[in-house]
Amino acid sequence: MLRKDSAAPRETLSLADGLVIVVGMVVGIGVFATPALVAQFAGNSFNYLAIWLVGGALTLVGALCYAEIATAFPHAGGEYHFLSRAYGRGTALMFAWARCTVIQTGAIALVAFVYGDYAQAIVPLGTFGTAIHAAIIIMVFTGINMAGTAQGKLAQKIFTSMDIVALLALIAAGLVVTLSGTAPEPTPSPAGGGSTGLLGLAMVFVLLTYGGWNEAAYISAELRDGKRNIVRVLVLSIVGVTLLYFLVAWAYLHVLGFDGLQKSSTIAADVMRAAFGPSGATLIALFVCGAAISTLNATIFTGARVYYALGRDLPGLKLFGIWSARGENPANAFALQGAIALGLVGLGAFARDGFKTMVEYTSPVFWLFMILVAVSLFIFRRRDPGRILAYSVPLYPLTPIIFIATCIYMLYSSLAYTGIGALFGVGVLVAGTPLLLLGRGARPVEGPAE
Repeated sequence: MLRKDSAAPRETLSLADGLVIVVGMVVGIGVFATPALVAQFAGNSFNYLAIWLVGGALTLVGALCYAEIATAFPHAGGEYHFLSRAYGRGTALMFAWARCTVIQTGAIALVAFVYGDYAQAIVPLGTFGTAIHAAIIIMVFTGINMAGTAQGKLAQKIFTSMDIVALLALIAAGLVVTLSGTAPEPTPSPAGGGSTGLLGLAMVFVLLTYGGWNEAAYISAELRDGKRNIVRVLVLSIVGVTLLYFLVAWAYLHVLGFDGLQKSSTIAADVMRAAFGPSGATLIALFVCGAAISTLNATIFTGARVYYALGRDLPGLKLFGIWSARGENPANAFALQGAIALGLVGLGAFARDGFKTMVEYTSPVFWLFMILVAVSLFIFRRRDPGRILAYSVPLYPLTPIIFIATCIYMLYSSLAYTGIGALFGVGVLVAGTPLLLLGRGARPVEGPAE
């Protein structure tokens, strides 16, 4: 006879394990691309540096709110499960559609574009070289995952280590250039700095770079002494990442200058070239490509599971709910996800900046559902006011109000101050409304794993 808790999450993760996991989730390839875009909208160097600290603080606020929801309703379905409990199945299905067609596939495409920018610097492939590199890497790793070749833990640790080493090398480059006295002379900042709207757009890119913490909150059920350690993990990891990002942003600014930073498409390579010559630029480009491959493969691997879950829940999509016995994976789901991501790369190829277009495409939809998850904290507390929570967000209700206000402002900024990519993303979300009809006869969402 099985023990009652045989299938329940076990408290096997130490505080150190939690810190490594969260830092690994948050630190990604965005910091090798977004600072140039942040500089373009920040208006001056003070705003540019300050906004990285503000972004870290807002990230911490959101993470603490997610921690309460995740510890109250730990479940493998993540936001899909939270939204279903708070608003009903229709909202959860719309989120799943958004994750499949906009959020996750858009993330795959934007990571591929970062890889393409740096791969193009190593192996030029012509005018559309960045998009070609991006398409090739998506096809290669979609194929690998379809074949059943899973990403090993050792390989993931190596690629994550490359990420950290690359960031430390960039900080070292900033110190080398500053101490050598070869840093460019600062240029006068425009009077008044950036406008409110442009600063909001800069924050969109900053918070994208801090992304990943919403996934990190789900380890609370597996942390030893999770009630205390979830807060320690989130605070220590996000404070650490904020410090790291601020120092890297400082290095970019002091090596390239504010004008040079705004104009660079491969900022990490340009910084290393200035400090250590061509060999430094090539080395960092290889490191960034490795980090991008790590992020890309993980995003492809986890993203396909959403298609599989939808296929299992909805009869109309059962083709994608088939688990391949040969590869021990949802092969059809991988194929669909790869096709959508390649279509988005094609869209980005004809834009002036493929990475920026993909950020615009994903941001409004992402922030819309983030608002709904944030509001669900109030809904859950109101429905069961006597519930004993494993973790309660501090300074309630002020903390979630700040989080909701941030999300609303990010949604507004990502719609009002971006290009056609944002409207296209919203249009794809609206196109998913027929799923509401498909979901009427589907089986209910699985209950909480509490």
